[in-house]
Amino acid sequence: MAEFKMPSLGADMDEGTVIEWLVKPGDPVHRGDVVAVVDTAKSAIEVEIFEDGVIAELLVPLGSTVPVGTPLARLAPAGAAPAAPEEPAAEPSSEPAAEPAAEHVVEPAASPLVRHLAHERGIDLAAVPASGQGGTVTRADLEHATPAPATPSPAAPASAEPPVGRPFARAVPRARARAAELGIDLSALTGTGPDGAVTVADVQAAAAGQPVEKPAAGEELAAGEKPASSDKVAASDKAAAMRAAIAALMARSKKEIPHYYLQATVDLSHALGWVRERNEGRGVADRLVPAAVLLKATALAVRRVPEVNGFFVDGGFQPSEHVHLGVAVALRGGGLVAPAIHDADTLPMDDLMAALKDLVARARAGRLRGSEMSDPTITVTNLGDQGVELVHGVIYPPQVALVGFGRVGERPWAVDGMLTVRPVLTATLAADHRVTDGHRGGLFLAAIETLLQKPEEL
Repeated sequence: MAEFKMPSLGADMDEGTVIEWLVKPGDPVHRGDVVAVVDTAKSAIEVEIFEDGVIAELLVPLGSTVPVGTPLARLAPAGAAPAAPEEPAAEPSSEPAAEPAAEHVVEPAASPLVRHLAHERGIDLAAVPASGQGGTVTRADLEHATPAPATPSPAAPASAEPPVGRPFARAVPRARARAAELGIDLSALTGTGPDGAVTVADVQAAAAGQPVEKPAAGEELAAGEKPASSDKVAASDKAAAMRAAIAALMARSKKEIPHYYLQATVDLSHALGWVRERNEGRGVADRLVPAAVLLKATALAVRRVPEVNGFFVDGGFQPSEHVHLGVAVALRGGGLVAPAIHDADTLPMDDLMAALKDLVARARAGRLRGSEMSDPTITVTNLGDQGVELVHGVIYPPQVALVGFGRVGERPWAVDGMLTVRPVLTATLAADHRVTDGHRGGLFLAAIETLLQKPEEL
């Protein structure tokens, strides 16, 4: 029987907290299905399973923090039926036999995550038009579905401890963990956070038997008054843990990796003009941003200089066949993550733009996938929006290169012996001297510049 273990979701992760199970014993799963949500020092991350089978047993309760490599669940071969838990024998009864149960309704095919989201939103999967392969209901299908009308159901007895695998109501990750510690049923709480999310303060109040009132819109605290909620303390702890994880990884990177740095100034007049032309007549939601062009140029340049794409492990360089472009995303509460856009070199520009928007939104909502955090092959950081002209980044191990883009600004520029003004930016490369040298790094930056002069070919 196979084991599903706590994965490493980045070089800076030593342990994780299981804050949500999306499956239960007996559920069939397929490679790539999201089966759990794990809270790390940086973010809550959706964790995928990497083989087909049937969930036989969940080994780690909600709220438990375990090291990387700890078995989280046991997986039986596909088609196998897990042993049913023993139940006490029913006492003899003089009541008439119950009517035969109604015929079991088979739900349409859907991943554990889609089934879980449908349950949370009150959506009947059988009524959702399926667009996935083989009639599978996808996450996108749910976004266009209408919640089913609520139907009354008999109240279930309260439980002192939430059972493993029980779906929770909408809640922030720290609230989930705290509820598991205190044995609080989140589904019985009314959240006072954004969109009705249950907060740490709601959980603490429920444990103390006190109601929590949501502040009225525009209501302000009196001078010197401190909020009663512990959410700020939890957020502060989370930010401190994230900063400590980032600091430890960057200190390791500077200690172990012999960095070298290069920079080049790039004329963006052709690229920006092309973006303006592509955006004519488009709605705001469908427009391209210059960052997408920079990402695509970087991904294609990797094809020309593949030595910057891969990992330095076990004393040697392991090149990657795929270009999984890590994108540095600043989180609203502070901190940084760099999830991957997979196969960025093969995506059409509009698809790359959609992937970028989706990735940033999910990163800030704490709904990243484990594969997005564990397999970037090269990372890009763009601080131009913050007014930074030049960024010399620190390589994210075990990667071997990091590309930085600064602010776009107008500068005097010589063209064919004539002085003009052009929009330019500074592109930088931080690379691992164990794998490449200044010559190969220079070719890589030159490839990015060349590609940006012909944006219509990206």
